[in-house]
Amino acid sequence: MANGNGAEPANDAAPAINAMAQYTKDFSFENPNAPRSLGPQEKAPNIQIQVNVNAKQVGETDFEVDILLEGSAKTEADTLFKFELDYAGLFRLINIPPTDQHPVVMIECPRLLFPFARQIIADAVRGGGFPPLYIDPIDFAALYRQRMTEMASQQDAPTTA
Repeated sequence: MANGNGAEPANDAAPAINAMAQYTKDFSFENPNAPRSLGPQEKAPNIQIQVNVNAKQVGETDFEVDILLEGSAKTEADTLFKFELDYAGLFRLINIPPTDQHPVVMIECPRLLFPFARQIIADAVRGGGFPPLYIDPIDFAALYRQRMTEMASQQDAPTTA
């Protein structure tokens, strides 16, 4: 059957990722040495950030994806601040083949969540009395490739009794 413009209808809809919801699951910000830590610093602090992505399937086409961001800023003597953020989203994958779902969930979904998590952290650090911390963009594709390589090498490693 032709549609209104004379063209045949498409048999398959285009692949899509729908963000059904996004939310903060857990958040902590610590400023353990305030107000002493709020003064001028002789050197720039050492800032460390760890990123983890977890996902679980919660329905036939639905996945919950979590970005776990942990970080701290320290001087030689003190911790200036620490934070932990578990930011998540519920995503629905439409017309994405099962063989492609894992990389989509682990790369594209966190890429969509990251700007919101980044802003939460920047606002919290600023609210703690420091200049806002804008985390550099994260290459989730490179992280995914690195993790897949690590998992493959662990499977290939001989086991000893």
